[in-house]
Amino acid sequence: WPKSSPSAAAWIESVEAFKSDHAAMCKLVSEGDLYTPFPWGDGQTLLREALLVADHNAYHVGQLLTVRRALGVWHE
Repeated sequence: WPKSSPSAAAWIESVEAFKSDHAAMCKLVSEGDLYTPFPWGDGQTLLREALLVADHNAYHVGQLLTVRRALGVWHE
């Protein structure tokens, strides 16, 4: 954990980086072959990697919501 809270600018930069990465992954999924294993690795496919990204992101969205509720900044 960081020793101090990041600045508002750091938060915005992080959100923008997430959006950019999300857009890149969406493009890969919409234009790529979901089922053919990558030439590297042990049989992983784009579909498998996309599902891992979705699962990972869902977990962290849940963490963000939990923190917002704990801080009292949850809007009904």
